[in-house]
Amino acid sequence: MNTKDVAPNPAPAGSTGDRGPLERIDLHLIRVLHTVLTEGSVSRAALRLGMHQPAVSAALKRLRDLAGDPLLVRHGAQMVATDAGRRMIEPAASILRTAETLFTEAQRFDPRTSTQRFHIAASDYLDPLFLPHLVADIQRQAPLTRVEIHALTGEADYRAQLAQGEIDLVIGNWLQPPDELHMAHLFSDEVVSLVSHRHPAARRGWSEADWLEAEHIAPMPNYPGARGIIDQVLDERGLQRRIAVRCAYFGLIPQMVADSLLVLTTGRQYCERYARQLPLTILPCPVAMPPLLYYMLWHTRSQHANAARWLRERTRQVISELRTGGPRHPSTPSHKP
Repeated sequence: MNTKDVAPNPAPAGSTGDRGPLERIDLHLIRVLHTVLTEGSVSRAALRLGMHQPAVSAALKRLRDLAGDPLLVRHGAQMVATDAGRRMIEPAASILRTAETLFTEAQRFDPRTSTQRFHIAASDYLDPLFLPHLVADIQRQAPLTRVEIHALTGEADYRAQLAQGEIDLVIGNWLQPPDELHMAHLFSDEVVSLVSHRHPAARRGWSEADWLEAEHIAPMPNYPGARGIIDQVLDERGLQRRIAVRCAYFGLIPQMVADSLLVLTTGRQYCERYARQLPLTILPCPVAMPPLLYYMLWHTRSQHANAARWLRERTRQVISELRTGGPRHPSTPSHKP
């Protein structure tokens, strides 16, 4: 048996500088290493890799320089791995498996087994059934996930929170949502006024002047000097209403309206939920208002993440069910998209 070893070509002095081995290896070299060693042939490795044979030979030369070993030697009419080469086969395979897992796991999302934590910032001006239904829907379909609901207030910079990954999704209404974020329109809602059954307007109606002079209740501004959407529209038209009460807790306002002569002006869907439970009357707003537009916003960082995409789809689905009279109770199963 005539065995002829192929000696490695030494690297020119100073060709690698002070760089360590790890800095001179990329995943492509590991793939070439594993394929050449398992195929035992440069030509077969080239076919398997979809490369030209000279390119594989050049990569093998680099690998020999790095290893200080020929890695593959001729044995008769065949090529066989050296002892060092054989020891590299399984570690190289492990690296390739890990690399593949690294990028597939980043996108894999199975709601049945995921332990993802979702962070949602939402306006409390939304339909009061929305967040309970959304949380119930997520818990039903992704029982191991965790959900954190954050207030959408002026104290928290939701743009920065989205960019830093502290928030996954923001849901609210804006006259002009920020254009640097990804956005999807969820629904539009008619602006109406909500009054107690005892309010004079509930019996005789009102004019624009009557509405402006009435005692209004409005949410607390998100930050000093902020104007709500209703007042922004009034400002543009040179009008001003009389706000007698401001409240930071939007969910408590309907009860305050029911117990007084205050007027709440907001979206119809929000008002309809409370009008079913309290002695309240919904009246048209005598000042023409554009519809309230509700959006969900998210950052580019989560645009293609499967978990974030799933959350956005669940949000759309729950909104759709509430708008079209779908499942009415959080315990009612919903349809998968």
